[in-house]
Amino acid sequence: MTNYFSSDFKLGILGGGQLGKMLLTETQKFDIYTCVLDAAKDAPCANICDEFHIGSLLDFDTVYNFGKQVNTLTIEIENVNVDALEKLEKEGVNVFPNSKTIRTIQNKAKQKLFYVDHNIPAAEFSRFAYTDEIKTALKHESLSFPFVWKSAQFGYDGTGVKIIRTHNDLDTLPNVECITEKLIPFKNELAVIVARNANGDLKTYPVVEMEFHPDANQVEYVICPARLPSTITENAEITALKVAKAFKHVGLLAVELFLTENDEILVNEVAPRPHNSGHYSIEASYTNQFEQHIRAILNLPLGDTSSKVGGVMVNLVGDENYTGNVIYENMETILKMDGVTPHIYGKKITKPFRKMGHVTIVHQDLSKARKIAEKVKKTIRVISTNKTNNN
Repeated sequence: MTNYFSSDFKLGILGGGQLGKMLLTETQKFDIYTCVLDAAKDAPCANICDEFHIGSLLDFDTVYNFGKQVNTLTIEIENVNVDALEKLEKEGVNVFPNSKTIRTIQNKAKQKLFYVDHNIPAAEFSRFAYTDEIKTALKHESLSFPFVWKSAQFGYDGTGVKIIRTHNDLDTLPNVECITEKLIPFKNELAVIVARNANGDLKTYPVVEMEFHPDANQVEYVICPARLPSTITENAEITALKVAKAFKHVGLLAVELFLTENDEILVNEVAPRPHNSGHYSIEASYTNQFEQHIRAILNLPLGDTSSKVGGVMVNLVGDENYTGNVIYENMETILKMDGVTPHIYGKKITKPFRKMGHVTIVHQDLSKARKIAEKVKKTIRVISTNKTNNN
């Protein structure tokens, strides 16, 4: 067995954002040597890893040369050069998740086809080489309003996704490879995080509910455990496990789900890494998602995924009226509240709806945790000295 701890073993992480920063907390706990690659010299990971490399995650040579310096390579973002990962795998570098999985997941059309091939329940969809082709489909009545438009690549945090109700809505979209999905009348959006190591050991975290911001299409609250009957949560876990097994995934896989009005579970999309829906686990779980990802990719025994206490996570995003050097207003007020823990990601510049941090609220009574979370959301503001005029 490889000696990972206080040794010359090197773990590489592609991406130096907030997920990488939270992964580094766990590698520091285990004294694992870390190398991080990111394009931004002031990325959140820059000053807290053992080695920080500046370069594009989408450039073949940059990713390949970085990967040759480490023993195991993982990601905190899917938008990376997969050809470089494929070559590294052939040359003996452990890459988790593997290049085949990342290639499938980073293109939503390929991801949807994967679900079809593996009999995984998901919304009906159509695939288009360019957005312009949607107009032809509407003209020939092979597609009808309303529907959801998604860019096939590079969509995140609500970008690259739009509900289309009229022809005018199409005019604002980029002319790129995309998919359209049937607009699902759903009751809840759920998520399940699955951990799997190379031995094939599997564990799931409790099903969580996700409540979204109506305008930004970003998660505002994550509630764990989901306040739903066990018949529904068990079905959600079974579906998520089926997805992880189909990918033969190693690491964490966050499976986002729809609960339809008929209580069906449909897969929305997946992320092959730690995920916003699992941030609550840092305070609320016996083994948080970031430690679990490290355990899984190093083929160590998986930790206990059960919760010590009910948890609600609130995303801290930039106020829509401010751009500039960040100021966290009313931080002292929320720190006075019992069970409240803020996490600041280290991004110096705030922008409208940019993820700047999150706050976890833990309480034995989940309904009380949710009320405190709402109070936190209304109290803390992510602003700057520069107020922008959006009118």
